[in-house]
Amino acid sequence: MEKIVKLSGRIDSANAPDIEQAINAEIGGFDGELTLDAAELEYISSAGLRVVLRLKKANSTTKIINCSSEVYEIFDMTGFTEMMSISKAYRELSVEGCEIIGEGANGVVYRTDPDTIVKVYKSPDSLAEIHNERELARKAFVMGIPTAIPYDVVRVGDLYGSVFELLNAKSFAKLINAGADVESLAKQSVEILKTMHATHLKPGELPSKKEEALIWARFCLDYLSEEEGKKLIALFEAVPETDTMLHGDYHIKNIMQQNGENLLIDMDTLSQGHPVFEFAAIYGAYEGFGCVDKDNPSQFLGIPDEACKAFWEYTLKYYFEGESDEFIQAVADKAKLIFFTRILRRTLKRFGTDDPEHKALADFCLNYVKDNVMKIDSLTF
Repeated sequence: MEKIVKLSGRIDSANAPDIEQAINAEIGGFDGELTLDAAELEYISSAGLRVVLRLKKANSTTKIINCSSEVYEIFDMTGFTEMMSISKAYRELSVEGCEIIGEGANGVVYRTDPDTIVKVYKSPDSLAEIHNERELARKAFVMGIPTAIPYDVVRVGDLYGSVFELLNAKSFAKLINAGADVESLAKQSVEILKTMHATHLKPGELPSKKEEALIWARFCLDYLSEEEGKKLIALFEAVPETDTMLHGDYHIKNIMQQNGENLLIDMDTLSQGHPVFEFAAIYGAYEGFGCVDKDNPSQFLGIPDEACKAFWEYTLKYYFEGESDEFIQAVADKAKLIFFTRILRRTLKRFGTDDPEHKALADFCLNYVKDNVMKIDSLTF
């Protein structure tokens, strides 16, 4: 049970005793979660801070919400943010009429002005996810990955969003539609990808992509023969746990170019593991989701179908430069098996087969896995 007590005006040496007495009277014998709502609090002095400190000592769950920037700074400078949960009020932002420059499973990215983009999360309970993505972006930035770090959290209606400063930045998808050379952008994309894959992590520093992938594979066992199921699990289990940093959702809408510098966004899918899992996701963005609806990749990425296919092929060509065509095709086949395993589970778990479109997608994925799992001896390269 939570009790919310509103703080307002100024709390200083002149009125702190009276306010403390009023708060204690309002609380009474309450021993559940105590929340101090500071939305209307204009200022708090050291006398007011001592009131908060005594409340915190009496009830360890005490937290403060909706602080203005000025009030939050007082709590921060005095060390209160280190001893208790204190959060700022989120400024309101409207995205009505704003250009959509990207969309994924978790959120929609809007350009709100020439300098700024905001990623609006689809779930109203996304604050933990937003803060996690910010920490992941900071971690990647410190490790040398060219990424944009969100500098603010805002409210967008009933949802929350992360704000990025990206002055006149354009996604690779926008650049392609403006006539940029697909091959040149694919080369640049591979450079960033190789930088990320050359970044080594400590064990457990990021979520394991192999552990996630094994969940996909185990789900599919009920739909495969015993022999096919054993082979699929064996293939996934044999992939080594590597310390490679993976983006997890690497495509042209998540690469922005700003003043000649390329930056990654959407870092909430960062993980670690073998690069084959990265290529499975890349294949999905450029070709895989078009297995039933051939227009799906071009509609999602906003570029012509031939550009989608070319970007996938150039990505393989330049990432594995110097390798034979047979080697590159083998990598593509491994990535496809992983992708269709993942999407079989995703489709059946999220949507079932009542809808003809979802049934067609599930059937395609299942048939692909059944037709190819026995042909592949390893998922690594």
